[in-house]
Amino acid sequence: MKNQGYKIALGASFVFLALALIMYFTKGIATSGQFLVAFFLGLAISFRGFEKLKGFAFSLIIFASVTMAMFYPAYFVEVGDYKLSNLITPLIQLIMFGMGTSMSLQDFYGVVKTPKGVFIGLSAQLMIMPMIGFVLASLSGFSAEIAAGIILVGCSPSGLASNVMSYLAKANLALSITITAISTLLAPLFTPLLMKLLAGEFIEIDVLKMMWDIIKMVIIPIGAGLIFNKFLKGKAKWLDVVMPLVSMFGIAMIIVIITAAGRDSLLDIGGLLILIVLIHNISGYSIGYGYARLFKMSEKDCRTIALEVGMQNSGLAAGIAKEMGKIATLGLASAVFGPLMNISGSILASFWQKKGLNEEESRKR
Repeated sequence: MKNQGYKIALGASFVFLALALIMYFTKGIATSGQFLVAFFLGLAISFRGFEKLKGFAFSLIIFASVTMAMFYPAYFVEVGDYKLSNLITPLIQLIMFGMGTSMSLQDFYGVVKTPKGVFIGLSAQLMIMPMIGFVLASLSGFSAEIAAGIILVGCSPSGLASNVMSYLAKANLALSITITAISTLLAPLFTPLLMKLLAGEFIEIDVLKMMWDIIKMVIIPIGAGLIFNKFLKGKAKWLDVVMPLVSMFGIAMIIVIITAAGRDSLLDIGGLLILIVLIHNISGYSIGYGYARLFKMSEKDCRTIALEVGMQNSGLAAGIAKEMGKIATLGLASAVFGPLMNISGSILASFWQKKGLNEEESRKR
């Protein structure tokens, strides 16, 4: 019965797609929005019924959310006199708290156990994506604030999504978690400094203010989550179930708010911005993998570092843009990067999962 429901959802999604196309060709694109949203939601539900496709369900929900924001932006800009952009910072803090509750001090012991891998991963994280972002921003021809947003994504630490993809790709999950944890804790120092160095010619960067913004969005909530996990571990099992759902909702809401705020700019440069962000993302995977290979890392570690480099914490980038008062411009690249990296990361992880590891690599681990 359950599988039948997924098949019905799949069929319904294509009916909605057909209706969207009919409305587009008969009455114009403005009338097709609700059917496109229903198409993505139906497809997301149906994908949950297929083992090889269920990893893409969340990305489809993001596409449905973005579609709603593009067609009906007024609903996601403000409610009454309250600007919904004010929700971005607390949503990020909630997501970071959830990250903290899933961590422990054990996650940081990886520095001692695998110092080479951690050092190589962190150096790749701090060098590759910021420099690629700077080059792409300089070549893009975008306005200063939108260009700086590309650099901001590159200067952000890796996110939780990279840990999920490392697990699916049969990579070194312990190394992935350690790099994510340490790069996140280093973000208050390195993200503002890298932005000052690389984006200073595009926009004014207040290093100290940005440091404080990241501390209150990342360090304090993660610290609270670690304390919660330390003293209440096993006593609040509901949190393990609820927090991933809250995080997914938070990420989707952040992307919707940014998309609605920057809708006009996206209509002007959306295609080119998607292309540039995709190049940024894929370059991170490929150069990160090659960088690890230069240091003769194992296949597992190379996969890990590739995913850590290519998958950035776009939510944090959006939060920084909000704190700078430039969510509709500086935050656009992060709104595009989030959905794209989840799709590309899922595809890459699935490819590596099917490829497996050769016998020599298996013996190493």
